[in-house]
Amino acid sequence: MISQTARYALRTLGVLADRPGEWVLGKDMASQTGIPANYLSKILNQLRKRGLVQSQKGWGGGFLLQGHTLSVPISEVVELFDGPRETGQCVFELQPCDASHPCPLHQRWERVRHEYQSMLSTLTIGDLGRQNQP
Repeated sequence: MISQTARYALRTLGVLADRPGEWVLGKDMASQTGIPANYLSKILNQLRKRGLVQSQKGWGGGFLLQGHTLSVPISEVVELFDGPRETGQCVFELQPCDASHPCPLHQRWERVRHEYQSMLSTLTIGDLGRQNQP
């Protein structure tokens, strides 16, 4: 339902959420997450441009969550990497399918889609940290 890049971005933010206020090296995040270093660098650059992380070069540098980032819904991260969600599109690509001409699966998918969107909008980056996991 979300791209590999968005999953990697959420995984990266989860690592940083586990270490709030702490600078984390890119190579350490790559090792911890299994994300290729070059790919991770591009993801971190986008997160930096969006104002979700800070970066600092040199001794004692790395990446750090911005103060407000823990309260940002994960839907913003998914949208950053995957673009806006298509709400009226049939997930099964059956044509035509909309509220006025529903496919046989439309009602069920609409409930699932609504719950999924609600989850993305409700969970925050702070929720991604392991310390918040049961």
